[in-house]
Amino acid sequence: MITIKRLTIFLLMTQLVLLSSCAFSPNQPGMEEKYHDVSLTTKVYEAILDEPSLRPFDINVRTQKGIVELSGYVNSRDDMDKAIAVARKIPGIKSIKNDMQIQTTGDY
Repeated sequence: MITIKRLTIFLLMTQLVLLSSCAFSPNQPGMEEKYHDVSLTTKVYEAILDEPSLRPFDINVRTQKGIVELSGYVNSRDDMDKAIAVARKIPGIKSIKNDMQIQTTGDY
């Protein structure tokens, strides 16, 4: 599980490096914004991985135009609030969209 998350971070960082070479090219409008979105996504992923209480959860991060979307599953509302609080600490985020769901065990 940790290996997959580290691979994801590696791939995001690779994408960040590839986008950085053309981020300021006048021929490609919007590349600076895409670079900023990739950078924010990477920072949020890293912050979630660094938070021990959030490691076992499947939290996905997507950023578009500075708006960070958190999705996936957590065990409780407290865990959901913790993920949002961790993301809010990252500078440069315009807003956070919460699409996370509380995972149920299916037991009645």
